[in-house]
Formats: sequence, structure tokens, C-alpha cells
Amino acid sequence: MKYLKTYDEKCIGCNTCVSVCSKLFFKEDNPEQSCIQVFPLAEPDCFRLSVCNQCGTCVEECPIDALSINKQGVIMLNKNLCSGCYVCVDYCPTNNMRTYSAGVIPFKCTACGACVRECPAEALEIVTKENEN
Repeated sequence: MKYLKTYDEKCIGCNTCVSVCSKLFFKEDNPEQSCIQVFPLAEPDCFRLSVCNQCGTCVEECPIDALSINKQGVIMLNKNLCSGCYVCVDYCPTNNMRTYSAGVIPFKCTACGACVRECPAEALEIVTKENEN
């Protein structure tokens, strides 16, 4: 399974990853339209990165099979099949199946690696692990 691994302890809160993601997929710099989120913690200069871990809960819950898992283990959304019911959003245990105010179709991280290449703190990494059964 391929996924985006985060290292909160390295994050400097610059939001470069958020910007890169929204620009790549939505062609505008808007944190609401990013698959990755950066949350400041109570402790100064500490942040939590939040992104899809490819767990598959959304795939199991989608009533119309608009979500599937590709060969690399990444969950993909077929926008042509998606009805915009947001069941996947409601059931996401990490709150990383995302929506935004003007959007109809949900979205999530596809482990593309664009944010990894731009992160100045090396707080992100694309990794592959074997499925644990």
C-alpha cells in the first residue's frame, strides 16, 4: 500500500504542502481545497499533519462503488460515478475524505507526492508497505 507518511515533529507550520496540493488539484491556493491539513497544537511551534492513511473505510461504505483501491493500494474516487452523497465523508475515521463549501464531489489524498517534493522541512514522505492481513 502506498501512502503519504507524515512526521509531525519535523513540521514547521509553513503550509507549503497545503498550498501545493490545492494549486495542483484545484488550480487555486485555498486551504479548504487541500487534501492535507496542518493544525497548530497548544505547544508553541508544534503542528499536526492530517491526511488520508488509505485505510479503506470509505470504499467499504460507498453505496454506489465510486471508490476503489488501485494496484498501489491508493483509494481512488471515480468522479463520474460519485453521486455526492458524502457517505464516505461521514464514515472517514480520520476526517480526511474532504469536501469544501462550493464543491459537490468529495476528494482525498492520492499519494501523488507533490507536497513531499516541496516540503522545506522534510515532514512528508511517500512510503509503501505490505498489506497486513
